[in-house]
Amino acid sequence: MPAHPRPRRLAAALAAVALAIAACGSSSPSGASTPSIAPSAAASPSAAATPGPSAGMTALTVGLGYIPSVQFAQYYLAQEGGYYAAAGLTVKLQNEVDPNLITKVGQGALDIGEGDGTSVIPAVSQGIPVVYTATVSGTFPDIVIAKAGSGISTPADLKGKKIGIPGRYGSSWIMLLALLKSAGLTTSDVSIVEFPDYGQAAALQQGAVDAATGFINNEPIQLQNAGIDTVALSVDSIVPLPGPGLVTGTATLKAKHDALAAFTKATLQAMSDIAADPQKGLDATYALEPDLAQDKPLQAQILAATITTWKNARTGAPYGAIDTAGWQQSLDFMTGLGLVPNPVQASQLTDSSLLP
Repeated sequence: MPAHPRPRRLAAALAAVALAIAACGSSSPSGASTPSIAPSAAASPSAAATPGPSAGMTALTVGLGYIPSVQFAQYYLAQEGGYYAAAGLTVKLQNEVDPNLITKVGQGALDIGEGDGTSVIPAVSQGIPVVYTATVSGTFPDIVIAKAGSGISTPADLKGKKIGIPGRYGSSWIMLLALLKSAGLTTSDVSIVEFPDYGQAAALQQGAVDAATGFINNEPIQLQNAGIDTVALSVDSIVPLPGPGLVTGTATLKAKHDALAAFTKATLQAMSDIAADPQKGLDATYALEPDLAQDKPLQAQILAATITTWKNARTGAPYGAIDTAGWQQSLDFMTGLGLVPNPVQASQLTDSSLLP
């Protein structure tokens, strides 16, 4: 979720881009100034809102991706708007990079969190006791982006191109493999350039790569605001990969089932309320994460794009619903790619018992 953090300091962003470009064997014009492109919120830890404990309330620690972002507006609204409190919950929101989040959920260090569905499959395969309990992004948000007019409009057009990625892991990597496979290509047919500091979109902006992985509700918006039109390649028509959703540990699911069900219901209600009135989500976000209010037009654009991903356009299912058929297809696909270390059944991956 896996779209939308606080921008990094410009100097740090430019330094990261410069290093990445050097690694690509390219250079930017001397003295050129390039706007920073913020990474998706699915990427490095940060502090989050922490209410104090209340008597008679059930405490839950909730993991969210990378850094504070308007893409998590439903959690902010449920917190700030009193949805969680009304459900008898004291909720602590905590930001975590996705691999850490999945591990901590499995260990019980986090009660529940928003993690990538594509991370759950290999995790369960490796014996990590987690289960996916509600869909947040019904539409898979990971994409490959290229500049409009670049000649890249289909997966086949990626052949021979230089593609920027944060690393050979996670949902974006699986998505890229799926796109390449759909065109009869493999990673040997392209040039992969890694940007561990999530500078691949800035590298695309500067021309250091031909295409880059990203999220439909982040990089295209920020590049558009920088005056760059883009095209996006999505995987939805190839395989219905599971997007970000709520993930909990199997032991926690048993021990705190009713509290987790109340949390899930409150969060889904907040999603519905934000879809009906996005300003509610923006106001709650600014209340809990005031730094994000520095660029309100950008945040509004990101939230609007995020709301679009919540609905599963293929099935038309309500918020939270789990596409079990899609999970089976994804499991089969990832197994075929060698991304599932040990055999696992689709029934081990999801649990709908927390849904209203």
